[in-house]
Amino acid sequence: MAWMIGTFSSRRLLKLAKRVGLLGFLGAATFVAGLQHFVLTLPKTPIGSAPKTNGIVVITGGQKRVADGLALLEGGAAQHMLVSGVGRGVTKDILATELGLKQPARARLDCCVELEFEASNTRGNARAAHQWAINNGYASLLLVTANYHMPRAEFIFTTEMPKLELYFWAVNPTDLHLQTWWKTPSNVRLLSREYAKYLAESIRG
Repeated sequence: MAWMIGTFSSRRLLKLAKRVGLLGFLGAATFVAGLQHFVLTLPKTPIGSAPKTNGIVVITGGQKRVADGLALLEGGAAQHMLVSGVGRGVTKDILATELGLKQPARARLDCCVELEFEASNTRGNARAAHQWAINNGYASLLLVTANYHMPRAEFIFTTEMPKLELYFWAVNPTDLHLQTWWKTPSNVRLLSREYAKYLAESIRG
């Protein structure tokens, strides 16, 4: 009798394990399919001039973002720029040196760029940018960040400041090759992590 009960329990456990395995497989397959779509639909760096706005907001996370922001500032996309999430101890002189800026780019950095040190994540960047816009009476902003980060940043910024007119400028990192992203483990980790964060923010609303 005991062996029959044991056999019955083993069968139930085996069925349960198969169901869990199937659900895990379907979940992983769904995530991979979603990730592929996420990568294929990432925004590309716009071609042509940027829209005129009251201010440019750059989210830190790569020198190219700041460099592109300064180029947009020089091109007249706005008169002022906020660099949000700058590490403690970073100064404009340090940024100028790291970016290899020369005059008049250094002068533009000194006069027209504000560094923000408190934000530690994208939602913090959005709140800092919103407060900056309120303090200066801005009605429109141009957000500059990496292409892989843009979907999540756009969602958060739009949620945090629905009354502002927002524009978006995606930066393509030089070491991220989207055509062959699956061949580089570091790119797979980066994009998978960002897609998971995007999903989490979408669910959070």
